[in-house]
Amino acid sequence: MKLLFLACLSPKTGNCTTAKRIRTHIESAGHTCELRDAADFKSSAEVASLIEQKPPFEGAIAIHLFKAGRLLLDIQVPFGVVFGGTDINEDVKVEQKRAVMEQVLLKARFAVAFTDKLKEEAEVYMMSQSNKIYIQPQGIKTEVATSFSWWEFLKSSGLPGEGVEDTHVFLLVCGLRRVKDPLYLLEAFSEWHTENPLAVLIIIGPKIDPLFTEEVEAITKRSAGVYLAQERSQEELHAAMRKSFAVVNSSVSEGMSAAILEAMDLEVPVVARDIPGNTALVQHEVTGLLYSSPQEFVSMSKRLLLDKELRDRVVKNGKRYVREHHSLDHERKAYQKLMDTLH
Repeated sequence: MKLLFLACLSPKTGNCTTAKRIRTHIESAGHTCELRDAADFKSSAEVASLIEQKPPFEGAIAIHLFKAGRLLLDIQVPFGVVFGGTDINEDVKVEQKRAVMEQVLLKARFAVAFTDKLKEEAEVYMMSQSNKIYIQPQGIKTEVATSFSWWEFLKSSGLPGEGVEDTHVFLLVCGLRRVKDPLYLLEAFSEWHTENPLAVLIIIGPKIDPLFTEEVEAITKRSAGVYLAQERSQEELHAAMRKSFAVVNSSVSEGMSAAILEAMDLEVPVVARDIPGNTALVQHEVTGLLYSSPQEFVSMSKRLLLDKELRDRVVKNGKRYVREHHSLDHERKAYQKLMDTLH
């Protein structure tokens, strides 16, 4: 089959990584899958025209029901959709967007939710046929750059040279946009850094929202112990994560955080904000630590520094959790089976 795949493809974001991974699964079953950025299309009519080009597409798939799925409403071939966190955490709260998403879900052959919670929320907010929504967690595979220099990474992030190797780096991995809330911990972390200069926070990720990026850059410059790193390739990011003391999540909402799962796979402790998308992955004091305020984050992080038994436990359990529930092979088989429904 020749398939069109629409997704939000901002470079080095979770959406882009997920889309490329799913495309690989689809193509490994012998299909042709053309991945296109939903932002390149102004209307569903443009996509309908593309679908009919010679040779025509025989099916389609989209990640995010509103951002990409709405562009499939006028096509005359079968399609499936994958829920994004924004769909359920934000877009369903806007009546006009929810109505569009309901149309997409009604017309789709199948829909994929990463977690039970996302499926339940979809059923609450939208008129959905429950038997159409499949639960398939993200598959995780980490690759670490062998040429990566931790010392150079720290220096390039702006850390002072003296004693840089002794620092306890808390790495906040996120695209610079408001929903990821990278400024949430800054004041509390700076106060802690004043007490313990070896504790530093490095924020790393692509600059998605230009205005917000300027705000983040300005505030981090005057925040003691907080640094903003240039985005890196996936392999270099994984190398930085593995060298870090802990990986941090501060998002207001999440669908399924790939950074959390990657940290678990790389055997790095996770300290995540207590929100539904994160609690679907992180069991407090079992596979990671959850916090509900900046002050609680500092308290949990101090405990993690002092309690080796806790660190070892969450690392061991996190690795096991990813291996058991986020198998790349299971994800591949699931998407290949779903493609059969588009015939």
